Amino acid sequence: MPDLYIGLMSGTSVDSIDAVLVDFGSGNTLKPQIVTALGHPIDPPLREAILALCAPGPSELDRAGQLDRQIGQAFAEATNTLLARAGVEAGDIAAIGSHGQTVRHRPPGTVATPFSLQLGDPNTIAALTGITTVADFRRRDMALGGHGAPLMPAFHRAAFATDRNRAVINIGGMANITELAVDGAVYGYDTGPGNVLLDYWVSLHRGQPFDRDGAWAASGRVQTELFNRLMADPYFAASPPKSTGRETFNARWLEQACAGLELAPADVQATLAEVTAASIAEAAHQFADGGELLVCGGGARNKDLLARLRRRLPTWSIACTGSYGIDADWLEAVGFAWLARQTLHGLPGNCPSVTGAREETVLGGIYPA
Repeated sequence: MPDLYIGLMSGTSVDSIDAVLVDFGSGNTLKPQIVTALGHPIDPPLREAILALCAPGPSELDRAGQLDRQIGQAFAEATNTLLARAGVEAGDIAAIGSHGQTVRHRPPGTVATPFSLQLGDPNTIAALTGITTVADFRRRDMALGGHGAPLMPAFHRAAFATDRNRAVINIGGMANITELAVDGAVYGYDTGPGNVLLDYWVSLHRGQPFDRDGAWAASGRVQTELFNRLMADPYFAASPPKSTGRETFNARWLEQACAGLELAPADVQATLAEVTAASIAEAAHQFADGGELLVCGGGARNKDLLARLRRRLPTWSIACTGSYGIDADWLEAVGFAWLARQTLHGLPGNCPSVTGAREETVLGGIYPA
C-alpha cells in the first residue's frame, strides 16, 4: 500500500516553494520515492515582504501576522497544485510536513533566550487542503537546548548511511553538512553562506536571480584580501553545534568586507563562490581524509561551485544525491515529508549530536484537517 506524504519547503533564498509528493512504501527499509514534485512560484510582492521582515524594522508584529497567513495560503496553493498534477486526492495523503519560511533565527549564543521563527500558518494549510499538517519542527529541539538546525541529518542518516564515510552537503541559501561516519555516528552543522550572497550579488549587478552554472563567478578571479576578510568571520572558526542565516551573512556583511578595496564585480562573485567552497571543504577535511560527498540543493546545479569543491577535495568523490536515489533539487522537501511521518509515528526527528539538544525528541505540532 502507498504511504503518501507531502513535503513543503521554502529556504533562505525565498525563490520558490518546493513541494513533493513522496511514497514511503511499506516495510522497514526506507526507500522514499518521489511521485510528483514542483517548484511553486512566490509572487514578487510576497517575496519582497518576506525579505523585508528578515531584518529588524517597524511594525514587525503586524507584518508577521499577515505574512503568516499569506505564506500559509501560498503553501496550500502549492499543495493543491501538486495534488492536481499527480491526480491524487487529499484523502490519500497521510500528512503534510511544512517547514515554513524562516524569517528570524537566533540560536544559542546570539541572544539571551534563543528562538527560531518560521511563518506559514499550518492551520491555514490544513483548512485549505483538507490534509493534516505537521509544522513548527525547530522549536522543540530549541526547548531542549539545541539550535533547532540543521534538521536534515536524521533524515540523511535514514536515507544514506552506509559502511563508508559519507558527507551530505546541502547548498541552499546557507550551506550545511551532515557527516555520516563509518561507526554510525552523525554530526553536522551550517558551514556558512551557500547561494544567498551569490544570488544577491548577481541580482545587484546583472539583474539575474542567480548565476546560472556559476558562469559569472567562473569569469572572475578570487581576490585574496577580500577572501581573507570574509573567512576571518568568527563563525567559520566556531565549534559545533552551530547554525546561521541572513542575520549574519547578508549584504551589509559583504559591503563591510569590501570597504576600501577596488574590486571588479565578477571578481567579488568569484571570491564569494570560493568562500562557499572553502567553508564546505574545511568541514569535510575536519570530518575525514576522504570519502563520498553527496551534494543537494540549488548549489548542486552550479558547475563552477562543484569544480571549486573538487579542487579543494581531491580525495573525495563528489556527486549529486540523485546518483544515490533522491533528486538533489527535492531532497530537503522529501526530508520534511519524512519528519512529518516521524511525528505521526511518535518517533524522534532531531539529532542531538548535531543540534546540541539534551535528548532526542519528537518534533513539530500536528494540525488535523
